[in-house]
Amino acid sequence: MAPRHPFDPLTPEEITLAAQIIRQNVSSSNIIFRVITLWEVPKEEMISFLDQEHALDEASHPSPHPSRCARVQAYVDKKFCEFKVNLDSQDVVSEEVLYNRHSHIDSDLMGKVQLACLADPRVQEKIAQLKLPKEATVVVEPWTYGTDGMNDMSKLVTMCWFYMRVAQDPDANYYAYPLHICAEMSTETMEVVKIFHLPLSGDEDDQKEEPLKPFNQDNIHTSSEYHPNISTAGIRTTTKPYHVQQPEGPSFTVNGYHVHWEKWTFRVGFNYREGMTLHDIRYDNRSLFYRLSLSEMFVPYGDPRSPYPRKAAFDLGNDGAGVCANNLKLGCDCLGHIKYFDGYLTTHSGLPVKLPNVVCCHEIDDGILWKHTNTRTGNAVVTRSRQLVLQTIITASNYEYIFAFYFGQDASLTYEVRATGILSTAPISSAPGTKSKYGTIVGPGILAPNHQHLFCLRIDPSIDGHNNSALVDESHPLPPDPETNPFGTGYTTQTKAITHETGLDLDHKTNRSFKIVNESVINSVTQTPVGYKLVPFYSQPILAHSSSFHAKRSEFAQHAVWVTRYHDYEMFPAGKFTMQSEGGEGIASWIEGRRTKPEVCNRHQQRPVFDGADDPSSVLNKDIVIWHTFGSTHNPRVEDWPVMPCEKMSVSLKPVNFFERNPALDVPVSTQERNRSVLVEG
Repeated sequence: MAPRHPFDPLTPEEITLAAQIIRQNVSSSNIIFRVITLWEVPKEEMISFLDQEHALDEASHPSPHPSRCARVQAYVDKKFCEFKVNLDSQDVVSEEVLYNRHSHIDSDLMGKVQLACLADPRVQEKIAQLKLPKEATVVVEPWTYGTDGMNDMSKLVTMCWFYMRVAQDPDANYYAYPLHICAEMSTETMEVVKIFHLPLSGDEDDQKEEPLKPFNQDNIHTSSEYHPNISTAGIRTTTKPYHVQQPEGPSFTVNGYHVHWEKWTFRVGFNYREGMTLHDIRYDNRSLFYRLSLSEMFVPYGDPRSPYPRKAAFDLGNDGAGVCANNLKLGCDCLGHIKYFDGYLTTHSGLPVKLPNVVCCHEIDDGILWKHTNTRTGNAVVTRSRQLVLQTIITASNYEYIFAFYFGQDASLTYEVRATGILSTAPISSAPGTKSKYGTIVGPGILAPNHQHLFCLRIDPSIDGHNNSALVDESHPLPPDPETNPFGTGYTTQTKAITHETGLDLDHKTNRSFKIVNESVINSVTQTPVGYKLVPFYSQPILAHSSSFHAKRSEFAQHAVWVTRYHDYEMFPAGKFTMQSEGGEGIASWIEGRRTKPEVCNRHQQRPVFDGADDPSSVLNKDIVIWHTFGSTHNPRVEDWPVMPCEKMSVSLKPVNFFERNPALDVPVSTQERNRSVLVEG
């Protein structure tokens, strides 16, 4: 049996073994496992392995294989610890106590928080003051605490937001009835620390009086249900079935986690935090990207009234995209010929938990790839575009996010995010004329607050090799000149190399884009370095002030594009631990640390020691990482209610002078005999 590939996620057997090794090496029986996942092989070692692998035929395997290691995070006697476990030698390589750190969200713990919160006599008293309908069910939704400087962040705190479900159907939309109380909970003692009265006016903080104003029962309505079993919208009958047929089967092949489609090859990974990851992405056996993943996302809310600034979710660092991954369904989440990949997490006792169908792989038709009609002969040549899609979907409380990579036959690669789900609502007075500058009223007594969705795509390039450079490309008009630009129509492109680690902004006036090039490989036609172009998604950076904890904690959101030197440990641009973080640990801090104190090894940041022979912040012809921050400033509209149509955001990576001509010229020409479309008469 061939050894597992170093990029493959841990198997259930490996998860079980890692937990067993910890129990054998830790002198405590009080162990609560939180994470058992692959500890990825250091890149330098992995490159050597991949070079051997690609030099061999498919039936051969490089030797020796790097050791299989697991990253284990666990509470040992209530101390949060991280271990590196060598699964081959079955020993613990390293151990660290993570002081003042917290693990990602624990659904079991949050369930206990809900029960404890509802059982609190003061909470029950507040609920009684609301005078809710007899048939109402109070729903508590715990949120991680968005740091605001008001509490000791070494202690775990949970914010509990209150809603009401009126209909007896368990799928009834409780976000339609936000209640105007909120509780701060000590997650460690399971005690309610403070109860907030939420404001009901549009803009003012007006809820200081006692007792609480009763719930306005005139707000009860039926138009906010989305589930077809109870929705009043009805079901349209005009949509006919749509079938995707591939009579010869799909064009992709899958061997374990290795995918081969057209000229593309890559490996699929999966972990609790990032969810789907891609590794060793190649086109026609030319190296393009070492690793691609969504590395973080931040959702800060914009209402400044207390306690709303505490609504600030790191849905990867706090919740985990893998933890929140959906079980994708045939005919629903993915259409056509589908290949699914499963994921595995761990229980508190260290047993593997299977997450079925967390990634789907399938093909789609993407319209016309290229076409030309010779007007002199009347002959047309048209080729349709086929794309391979790798997709995963997560549910983070009220929101769903659909994350997908699209591989093109023209060697382009697109990353797309779609946001859907239900708006996280807040209470507001239903008195006539009430409005709010902090959100949109979407129903009786329902305010949908303004907020942002900020994503960071981590791009680890290997454009024909691992030493690459980043360039900024802009288009500028030429000034009128009687000799060189007499009609004022000329423009030129300007390219500037990025020499040192930095963050950069977008500029639509110059059509600013970013190239990743290999200066040691020259295109024989253009006589320029081969490269790929990042086509960014133009969006607004974080709106929270730079002095705020929101901004300090999400350093990646300050700029649209960052360029850094590669380091094995720099995977998450808001820092490795975001739960109740206080800032100063993200990508801007890494860069500043190397710029101002390159000689210092800071254990907290895990910065390396440099001997002065190499500028640690130089990114010219180095192993670099590109980070693209993009997203949506979501000022809700009533059409987003009660469930939001998908909002799409896409980022593209396209070859730029990488090939000698259009790489899709060999895609078969489209014909009716091949595609068998049906003519609709009338």
